Amino acid sequence: MTKVLEVQSLTKGFTMHHLGSTLAAFEQISFDLQAGEFLLLKGQNGAGKSTLLRTLYRSYVAQSGQVIFHSRHGTIDLLRAAEVDISLLRREEIGFVTQFLLARPRVTAEALVAEPLRMAGHSAPDALAEARKWLAEFGVKQSLWRAYPTTFSGGEQQKVNLARALILPQKLLLLDEPTASLDSQARAALVARLAELKAAGTAMIGVFHHPGDVADLIDRVIDLTPETTPDEERNDVVV
Repeated sequence: MTKVLEVQSLTKGFTMHHLGSTLAAFEQISFDLQAGEFLLLKGQNGAGKSTLLRTLYRSYVAQSGQVIFHSRHGTIDLLRAAEVDISLLRREEIGFVTQFLLARPRVTAEALVAEPLRMAGHSAPDALAEARKWLAEFGVKQSLWRAYPTTFSGGEQQKVNLARALILPQKLLLLDEPTASLDSQARAALVARLAELKAAGTAMIGVFHHPGDVADLIDRVIDLTPETTPDEERNDVVV
């Protein structure tokens, strides 16, 4: 299998300036991730699951360690890469799926979903057709496709977010509670899409409140709860 990610001794904490102390999120996390592998993060609230995803995405900066990403442009340490390189990788190879949509004012749902394809060089008509396909797949009513997601309910916004985040296959996909607030149709569409991406070689790391939704996709589990073994085989974990 092709190695996509090598995480070595990754440590992240937050400085509490008003207390003059540091709050540890996680310490000395190490693992490798292969193409087409699905890694589940588990642990109690506050164990650092979402923080780990954001650190891998470089929204947060770690105190120490390495995150070696095997990009099509070459091998790069995401912790030390220049911002311009991180921006390029986010556009082309690393996706982040969250339950929250940061919709821009006066941009329609179909235009927002089509944007990643247009930025990747697809024609506007082809990108729009694909966007409409995925909006329908995730259960967004056709009457909303040309409306502004800023006016949608939280659940409908999340469907638009998923369609946008998953329309363009990525080499590495980070998933932070993507099933929150979704109805059964949208959850089924999400799982089906993740299965397609996994079969095509996308490497995935996810946090799920209900991991049973993706139980058939999980290859390994990392438990971030303190005083536990950091890396467990899937058959040792009930999900």
